[in-house]
This record gives sequence, structure tokens and C-alpha cells, in this order.
Amino acid sequence: MTVKGHHIVEEDIELILDSFGDWEEFRDKTILISGANGFLPSYMIFALLKANEKFRLNLYIIGLVRNREKAEKKFSNHLGDFFSLLVQDVTQSISVGKKLDIIIHAASQASPKFYGVDPVGTLNANVLGTNNLLLLAKEHNVQSFLFFSSSEVYGEVAEMFIPIKENGFGYLDITNVRSCYAEGKRLGETMCVSWLIQYNVPVKIVRPFHTYGPGMDLNDGRVFADFVSNVVNGKDIVLKSDGSAKRAFCYLADAVLGFLTVLIRGKNGQAYNVGNPDTEISIYDLALLLTSLYSEKGIKVVREINENSSYLKSSVSRNSPNIDKLVALGWRPSTTLSKGFSKTIDSYGWSV
Repeated sequence: MTVKGHHIVEEDIELILDSFGDWEEFRDKTILISGANGFLPSYMIFALLKANEKFRLNLYIIGLVRNREKAEKKFSNHLGDFFSLLVQDVTQSISVGKKLDIIIHAASQASPKFYGVDPVGTLNANVLGTNNLLLLAKEHNVQSFLFFSSSEVYGEVAEMFIPIKENGFGYLDITNVRSCYAEGKRLGETMCVSWLIQYNVPVKIVRPFHTYGPGMDLNDGRVFADFVSNVVNGKDIVLKSDGSAKRAFCYLADAVLGFLTVLIRGKNGQAYNVGNPDTEISIYDLALLLTSLYSEKGIKVVREINENSSYLKSSVSRNSPNIDKLVALGWRPSTTLSKGFSKTIDSYGWSV
């Protein structure tokens, strides 16, 4: 099997295979992954399929997707004996013919561009979808259930509590429509723990922090995706704020290793931050970094603050994770900002 796409993706998958030491835990297992078309879960699928081939694991993956055409295009080289699609909305009742061993719930509208126009849809995937998959997990008596939450659950955390630990929650205005995503993830986490306590479903939770990398939707609506799009297309980077907000960005291959580590080594009922506190940077400085990495393109950073924009801006001024819990399980991110964003931009086919 060869991963379809740029050689950078293939290099990332090989790095994941070499760095993760628990592939035998997947032997003879069947995994259902919701949101399989998504940025994060699709990379997990590529890694699992490659591991299945390399280590002869007899692993079977079912990718739950809404869009068959997109999935068949994305996974065209991989559909067959060890991978199939289940095409439906995660908010509808789910039935699977094969006995499931592991469920990974990653179906969600993660882009801020959806929060204002489809808040109900954003909520439903994280509430109704989570309920349906937990029902399925109980029915199949699965060995592990991994829920993809988000760093958004923390809300506005006081400066003294940053980097944020897994119990470091701050203020979140529940009457702000943008909270549909964070509140949906919060309730999804509570549902997971409730099903653990009442039905012994072995749930684990990951909270990704600002993950980027190859395959990222350049129309995602998040500022770092906009920046990558601008560089790929040779356009000036346009700042729609003062750029003072600080974020810690985590490269996709590092994040996937973190997700796999929690799935296999994490404790039931626990949440784990998956991010890279060593790469914290202001949005403005990130823009400057990307222009400097591709100085030959002559790209500039331009400020264009539009108060009437439909984009729902975050009120969080700084967001950076404490990763001690996950580091204790044997994981640590290693990709620098310069390397990670260079790989991301180059993966879209730009060349000198």
C-alpha cells in the first residue's frame, strides 16, 4: 500500500509507524472511526492501514462518513479487504454487521465558519452522535472508546493557569452562539464519563490544541489555515485582528501519535491534552514566520480589521496546553513550527 498524496504524507506515516510501539494492540481488531473524511481521523486511518500492511495485523477499519464521493476520492487506494465505508449521518441510529473492538468518535464540525450558520448541526454531532456511538459501544462491549473533544472546552482561562491543565476550566458564555462547539464537546465528555460509570464503556478523551498539517482544508475558516492558503497561493497574509492572540500549534503527525497513545495507554474516564506548548506564538508572529519561510515569494503581512465580518472570533487571548499527563504515557511532540508549517505548505505542491 502506498499512501495516496504527497511524499511528505508518506514520510509522516512512516514516522508514526516507527515511533509508536503498541501496534500489536490492534491485531485482529475491528475499528469504527466516525468523521473518517475529517482532517485528523483520516491521517489516523492512513497510519493504521499502513501499520496493518507492515505488521500484518489483520486489522479491519470501518470509516463512518456522510459524503461518499469525498470518501471514495480520499481513500480510493485503500478501500478493499481491510477498509470499508459506512455512509450515514452520525446523528442517525448506527448499525454495524461486524463485531467492533474499538470506536473512535471524531465526527464534528470543527471550523468556526459553521458555528454561526449551523450551530444546531455543530451540537448534534457532539451530542446525538456521541449518544449513538456510546449505544453502539455498549452493544458491542468494545475494548476502547476514544472521544475527540477540543481545547475549546476550557473557555477563557486566567493567565496564571496557562499552560492549561486538564482540570483548568475558565469562563464560557453559554448564551453566545459560538459556544455551540465548546458546549457540545463539554457535554460529549460528560456523556462519555456517564456511560463509563453506568455501563462500563471504556471511554478516553483527547483535547487537541490547534492541529495543522497536510490535508488541512484551506477554506477551513481558522486563521492558520487562511495563512497557509495565502502562502500556497502566493498572496499577502491578511490579518483581520491585531494578531496579539497567542496559540500553541501542534503538527498533525505529532498529534496522531498522541491520539494513538491515549487510545492504547490512556486511563478510562480521563481526558488528555494533545498539543505542543513549545510552539506557542502570537498570530501576528506566525504570519511573519510564514512570510520569512517563503521570502522569495515577496508576501507581506497586511492588517485588514473588519468589524462587520461574519466570522465569529474567539474571546480567548491565549491558549496553550500543559501536556504532563500525556508525556507520562510516553508521548512528546517534536516538530518545530518552522519545520511543521514548511512541510504543510510544501505538501500542497508548491515548489520553487
